Amino acid sequence: MPAGSTGEFVDGVRLLRSAPAAEGTPLLLIHGGGTDDAAISWFHAFAEFGGERPVVAPDLPGFGRTALSPVGGPAALADVVAGLGLGRAVVVGVSMGGDVALHLALRHPESVAGLVLVAPGGLVPMLRNPVVQLAAWLASRLPDAVLVPLARLAGRFARQAVRGMVADPSTLPPEVVDEFVREARRPGLGYARYNQATLGPRRMRNDLSAQVSAITAPTLLLHGTADPMVDIDGSRRAAAAMPHARLVEVEGCGHWVQLERPEVFAREVRALLAELA
Repeated sequence: MPAGSTGEFVDGVRLLRSAPAAEGTPLLLIHGGGTDDAAISWFHAFAEFGGERPVVAPDLPGFGRTALSPVGGPAALADVVAGLGLGRAVVVGVSMGGDVALHLALRHPESVAGLVLVAPGGLVPMLRNPVVQLAAWLASRLPDAVLVPLARLAGRFARQAVRGMVADPSTLPPEVVDEFVREARRPGLGYARYNQATLGPRRMRNDLSAQVSAITAPTLLLHGTADPMVDIDGSRRAAAAMPHARLVEVEGCGHWVQLERPEVFAREVRALLAELA
């Protein structure tokens, strides 16, 4: 569990909360996909921000300690988050969590005081090329009886996989790597459900590029220039389209700015919070 956090369940959803509670607009942190969870993505965030304001991070359904539910697409996951009754917050999402955060801002704008999107999903029309898109879609159609054993097999290589997501593996805290490996060895189906909802045979079903101009909340996008997972061009297009957005390109950083360059993440998030004050 990240330093400065405690865990509880609300309506079956596992939440990490800062302790003790502070005053101010909360930070609502939404983790990414794969075998990610709140404790992995937001390892530094509770100690960094918990003394200044409430910090809350859910394990989405099928991830971490939250049981799988019938919902899986980003819109449905956004509704789950909105239903937790956390009130108006600055919403921070990484990767898949960025996709959920965008859907939250579009579907429940009253809940979003500001947005921080770290290498967000939901902003590309297609994966790298049509062959990769089709192969990913076909894989997402496999039955659970096949997906779970395949995920367990992949979990044997989790330590190598997590190091491949970042530009400099030495920046990852050992506790984060260990938690990632533990989660990979007992895989849930949360990410499978997300992929089933978002992957089409030719295009992504969750591409919000044409809709993000409707988001008026002040928005910070953070994206590593060496991200091997999510195309930075999606963040560039979104920053140009959104009326109150700015993009910080983190030179030489991989997929997890908040873990690889926590000092940049903290500095830029505080700049947004100061703008909102």
